[in-house]
Amino acid sequence: MTQPSPRKDKTAKLLARLDTLTPQELKRYLAQELTRKKLGLVWESDLIERDQALNSNLVFPALNEDASELNEQGVSGNLIIEGDNFDALRLLKTTHAGKIRVIYIDPPYNTGNKDWVYNDHYVKKDDRWKHSLWLEFMYQRLCLARDLLAQDGALLISINDENRSRLELLMDEVMPGRRLGSMVWRTRQGSNDTKQGHLSVDHEHILIYANSDFSFKGFEKSYEMYDNPDDDPRGDWRIDNITCSKDYKARPNLYYPLVDPVTGIHYPPNPDSTWRYSSEKNLRPGQRLQTKTMEEFIRLGQIAFPNNNQKVVTWNSMQELEEAIKQGDVPKSGRKALLRMDLPNLHWWVGVPVGFGRPQFKRYKADLKNSHQPISSWIVPTFEEDEYEAPLSFVSTTNHEGASGIADIFGSRLFNYAKPAQLIRNLLKQASRPNDIVLDFFAGSGTTGHAVLALNAEDGGNRKFILCSSTEATSKDPDKNLCRDVCAERIRRVINGYGKTPGLGGDFSYLNLDLIEEADLMFEAKAEHAYALLCLRETGVMRSIPKDGSIWPVDNYEGAATVVCPVLNEQTISELQSLKAQRLVVYIDRPDSLIDMWEKAGHASGNLQAYGLETALRWGQLSREHIAGVDEISHFIDDAMEPAQKEQA
Repeated sequence: MTQPSPRKDKTAKLLARLDTLTPQELKRYLAQELTRKKLGLVWESDLIERDQALNSNLVFPALNEDASELNEQGVSGNLIIEGDNFDALRLLKTTHAGKIRVIYIDPPYNTGNKDWVYNDHYVKKDDRWKHSLWLEFMYQRLCLARDLLAQDGALLISINDENRSRLELLMDEVMPGRRLGSMVWRTRQGSNDTKQGHLSVDHEHILIYANSDFSFKGFEKSYEMYDNPDDDPRGDWRIDNITCSKDYKARPNLYYPLVDPVTGIHYPPNPDSTWRYSSEKNLRPGQRLQTKTMEEFIRLGQIAFPNNNQKVVTWNSMQELEEAIKQGDVPKSGRKALLRMDLPNLHWWVGVPVGFGRPQFKRYKADLKNSHQPISSWIVPTFEEDEYEAPLSFVSTTNHEGASGIADIFGSRLFNYAKPAQLIRNLLKQASRPNDIVLDFFAGSGTTGHAVLALNAEDGGNRKFILCSSTEATSKDPDKNLCRDVCAERIRRVINGYGKTPGLGGDFSYLNLDLIEEADLMFEAKAEHAYALLCLRETGVMRSIPKDGSIWPVDNYEGAATVVCPVLNEQTISELQSLKAQRLVVYIDRPDSLIDMWEKAGHASGNLQAYGLETALRWGQLSREHIAGVDEISHFIDDAMEPAQKEQA
């Protein structure tokens, strides 16, 4: 956890002694706060009703086997978690902190069109605190999600144009200095005018924030353009530009004749885009360059001069040159003449052979620093795919295909605004590796899980998904269960097949969340809760509880076994002995009694470690004040100290 800044620490101490300040001290501090400027995002976090999900209770997973699609061993590392995603993230912080490679979310866009529920009611367009509610809601969840990322992990967020600026400023607070950029996705093919200014909004953004070791896979470079027609000893090469983006006025030292030392032919520079490299003749005494001079590249054979088939002209007088300029009979770059009457040093081109071809630079295949090129921030729509020759970006369908994909699976469009699986699959193809964990805590219809299964089927990977989705039930619609009836059901059909579409295979565990007040922990928590927590934390998979026996094995690897014992009797001792583990870690409600019975049975106590169930239940469970960290909580204190500077976000 990051340490609070000195200013925030000072503010916290000031609030602690607020009642003891004198009127003079209060006036001085008030003046300081009113005049202090803050650069960044401000929202009314102290005036809005807090999200009911922000609580100090403990959260536990409960396996719902009837809703799950477990493998033959009753195990799955894919998770679908039903419940408020704030509670789901609190749970995952105890089991998956630092383990998630990719988090992709498509959060509510705060449009006011019943796109998200806050404290059991939809936030309306005319809600006074509409933006602040959304920012507070997002901030608390993003702070938790940040701590789940691996050292090489990335967080990708889809957002519309209207809310991009707010979310980007928010993410700059949550993950400062870790912004990689954004991608643009074309959401539809046909455009429609809107009422405001006849502007059709046809795109969305994907914001990308990542830890230091993350990188996209990129695209393997194509070597088709490399060849070696002149038997260059340095190997295959291709032609590249030899000019820069500066004109002759900005870079007069790069404006000079380029002479082929073999033929003596002179080549004029482009006055609007001069040579990229300096000439030795233009260097000051003692001046050193970071790169080679043009003459050095020529001596190395890295400048490809035009062949003998080009046009070569010698103007014997300035009058001849001026007439040629008027007639347009001079070397050109495209349609632009390289010699004009307004250019300096026209005498350079009198009395010397001037070539009409253009020298080029030789880029050697052997000099390539890596075999991949970065991806583009532009996601190519499928209807424009033929216009792009190189795979600089990936291709995606539009939101129409996302909706039609839902209809294909369920027979009707029972979920609006689903992202197309192709978009998420191609994102994950670039951002994940075959054995990574992918999290989506705004899972909606389950597109991310679908994409993970499709990508695994494509490349033989073993990626795992974690999908968090609420029921979206409200007081007016108490029986609604989006997570069970849409998200999980979609994944089930994708696994087993639907219509004429064959199944992709796979499995998943369906988890409910049990919330228990800390004071009631030992009265309401069960051994099943401890077992589920330990399975997720120690092995990353959920296991169904064994039907028979007195012990529930969590893991047994290289002579070390971890188990949960729901009861303690002679059979428990016998089953523990049958594991033949050199080291036993046992969680049980009576650890001291277990050790006594173990020793009385003639076993050495040194190879058994016994812990109470409470140890497993409390491990990693944090109160709200510690979830976002002291520095984040201080953020809200700071805002409360600045009533004059606040403005609607």
